Amino acid sequence: MDRGKVLNLQILLDHGPSQVRADAVDIIDHAIHDADPYLATKELIRQEGSYLIIGTLQYDLRQWSNIYVLGAGKATQGIALALEEILGDRLTDGIVVLKKGEPNHLEKIHVIYASHPVPDENSLRGARELMELAHKARENDIVISAITGGSSALAVLPPEGVSLADKQILNELLLASGASIHEINAVRKHVSQFKGGRLALEVFPAELIVLTVSDVIGDALDYITDPTVPDTSNYLDAWRTLDKYKLWDQLPPSINRYLRRGIETETPKSFEKSYYPFILVPGDAAFISAINRCKELGYETSVILKEIEGESFLEARKMAELALNKLKEDGHRKRFAWIGRGETVVTLDKPSGVGGPNQEFALSAALAVQGQKEIVVASIDMDGTDGPTDFSGAIVDGDTINRARENSLDPRVFLKKHCSTDLLKVTKDLVYTGSTGTNVNDLMFVLVDLNPDQIVS
Repeated sequence: MDRGKVLNLQILLDHGPSQVRADAVDIIDHAIHDADPYLATKELIRQEGSYLIIGTLQYDLRQWSNIYVLGAGKATQGIALALEEILGDRLTDGIVVLKKGEPNHLEKIHVIYASHPVPDENSLRGARELMELAHKARENDIVISAITGGSSALAVLPPEGVSLADKQILNELLLASGASIHEINAVRKHVSQFKGGRLALEVFPAELIVLTVSDVIGDALDYITDPTVPDTSNYLDAWRTLDKYKLWDQLPPSINRYLRRGIETETPKSFEKSYYPFILVPGDAAFISAINRCKELGYETSVILKEIEGESFLEARKMAELALNKLKEDGHRKRFAWIGRGETVVTLDKPSGVGGPNQEFALSAALAVQGQKEIVVASIDMDGTDGPTDFSGAIVDGDTINRARENSLDPRVFLKKHCSTDLLKVTKDLVYTGSTGTNVNDLMFVLVDLNPDQIVS
C-alpha cells in the first residue's frame, strides 16, 4: 500500500518558518512509515515450502486444515493484506471490520465498514460475523487474529437486554468524560459478549495466533487486542471508573442494571488453550522514529520519558514550557527539539464544536509560544484521524495566534469551546494524511531553530 505521507504539504509550508515546518512534516512521514504494520507482518511471517513460520513458531501446513483471519481496527488492513500475500491459496476465509472511509486493498478477506468512535449497525454486524467465523474453527485449524486499536467501536456485541443504542450512549459518555483509555476499556469489556477474551473462547480449540499493533501506553495486550486475550481488569475496575467520573446516573438503565450484576459480568482471566501473541508494532514506534529523524536533521534532541496523558490543553502548556525554558537558559544552540508521546484526553462538560485531542493540544501550544517565530509544535494522531475529524492533528508555530486574530478569531474562545478544527483550518495548520494504516501512540514534538532559513508571512 502506498500511503503514510502528509498530503497537504504545500498548504502547511506557505507560512511561518517554512524549513522548520518542512522538518516537522518530514519527521511525521518517517514516523508513519516506521510504524507500518504491513511491513512488520512481512518481517515476522513467511512461508518456506510447506512450512508457515511466525517468529519462532513453525507450522507444517500439511498437518493443518484451514487458516482463518479475523480482524477489526484502524491498523488491521495492513496486517490482513500482508497475510493475503503470504498465505495465498492457503488462506481459507477471513473477515475484517474497518473504519468507514478507509480504502479497501483486500481481495480475499471480506471487509465490513463500521463507524468510529461511536459504533453503528455495522459494528454489531461485524462482531456477530467475526464470532460466527471463529465458531467454525476446529482443532486442526489456525486462526490468525488482527485486532488492533479502534476495535472497541468497530466491533460491538452487547449482552442480552442491552441495545446498540444504549452502547452508543455509553461510548459517548465515556469519550466525553475525560477518562483514560484504560478506564474506558475496563467498562467496555464488562458490557460485551465479544470483548475481554470472549472472541478467543469461540476460536478454541483451534490454534490462535494474535497479531496486533499497540495504541496504548505500556503495550498491555488486553487493552490493545482485548477480544483475543485474557482480561486483566475486573468488574470493580469498571465500577471505579463510573464512580470516579460520576457516570452511573447518566448510564442507560439497561447498562446500569447489567453492570450492577457485578461478578456475573466478569471476563475470562485465563484460557485453557494456548494462544500466541505478537506485538508487530509497539506503541512507541513513532516516538522512536521521530527521535532518530530529529537527530538526523541536526536537532539536539531531548525526550519526555514519561508518557503524556491528561488534559490536552494542560499537557501542551507543559511541553511548550520545556522548550521556552530551554530557549531562555540555553539559547546559544542553533537547533533543538523536545519529543513526547502518549494519549491525551479532552473533557467535554457542555456542547462543543469540532476538534480532537491533538488539535486541541496544538492550539493550546500555539497560545503558549505565540510571538516566538522560531518555534514549531506538532501533535499527531498516528492513525490519521484525530477525534471525530478527518485530520490527524496540526503543526503550529509562533505566528499561528496572530494569523487567527488577523481573521477576527479569538483562540481562547475556540479552545474553551473545544472547536480547534475551525480555527486551525483558517490558520492553515491542520495536518491531513488520510488513513495511515497504523495506530500507535500519539506523537507530540517541539522544534526550535534560532536561525530559520525562511519565514513566510
